[in-house]
Amino acid sequence: MPNNKPDNKPDIEPDPKPDSNITIHPRAIVHPHAKIGEGTSIGADAIVDEFVEIGDRCEIRARAIVTGHTKIGNDNQIGYGAIVGSEPQDTSYKGAISFVEIGDRNILREYVTVNRGTKEGSATKIGSDNLLFTGAHIAHNCEIGNRVIIVNNVLLAGYVEVHDHAFMGGDSVVHQFTRIGSYAMIRGQTRLGMDVPPYCMAVDTNMVFGLNRLGLRRNGFNHERRRAILSAYEVIYKSSRNRSQAIEFLETAPEFIDNPDIQMFCSFIKNSRRGICKLYEKGASRIEDDRE
Repeated sequence: MPNNKPDNKPDIEPDPKPDSNITIHPRAIVHPHAKIGEGTSIGADAIVDEFVEIGDRCEIRARAIVTGHTKIGNDNQIGYGAIVGSEPQDTSYKGAISFVEIGDRNILREYVTVNRGTKEGSATKIGSDNLLFTGAHIAHNCEIGNRVIIVNNVLLAGYVEVHDHAFMGGDSVVHQFTRIGSYAMIRGQTRLGMDVPPYCMAVDTNMVFGLNRLGLRRNGFNHERRRAILSAYEVIYKSSRNRSQAIEFLETAPEFIDNPDIQMFCSFIKNSRRGICKLYEKGASRIEDDRE
C-alpha cells in the first residue's frame, strides 16, 4: 500500500506553541506528548519521555533522563546525567504503571537516580525545597519530605521515609522500610536498619548519640525548646524506664504533655515498625558531648 504521507513528516505532531519560552537543545530528545512548562530549559542529549510532566521554570541539564510516569513541579533542577523515573530495582516488579512525584524548588545534582514505585499505581515521592547531592539513590516507593539534604552517594532502599528537615551525611545507607525522623542528622557512612527518631544524631550502625543540636539551632529552635527535647531524649534513652513506660511518662507529665515537639517525638517512636536505634555504645567511634 503506498505511503501518502509527505516526506519527513513525523507520525505524531506536537502542538505548536508559537509564544512559548521553552528552550530545548537541538540534541535533546523530547517526546511530543510530554508536558513541558513555561520557562523550562532542556539541555543537550537529555531525554524526556512520553508520560512525563515538567512544571514551569525547570532546568533539565545535559544528558539527564526523565522517564516513566514522572511529574515534576516548578523551579526544579535535574542535574547532569541524573535519571528520574526509571524502573524499580525490585525483582517483584513486572511492568506495573507506577509513578514519581516531585514537588517544587528541588535540586537533584549530577547522577542522582530516582526509581518509580513497584506496585501498580504506587509512587516514589519527593517534596519541596530539597537538595540531593551527586550520586544519591532514591529507590522505589521512598518518601522524602521537605527541606531535606541528602549528601553524596547516600543509598536509600525501597519504602524508606525521610521526614522534613533531616540531613543525611555522605555514603550513609538505609535499609528498606526504615524511617528518618524530622530534624534528624545521619552522620556520614552510618548504616541504618532501624528508625532514627526526630531530632537525633545517628552514628555507626543503628545507634544514636545525642541530638542534632546544630540542625535545631539552624532551624530556629530556641534554647528552651532544645532543652525540652533533650530532656525527652534522656527519658527515652537514659532513664530506668522501659520504652513503653518512657512514652507513657512523656505523654502524661505536665512539662511535656502540651509540647508539640515532644508529641511528635513520641508519635514517631510509637509508630515504629522496625524499632528505633539504640543508644551509642562507648568505644564504637569518636563522639562529642551532647549537652550544651
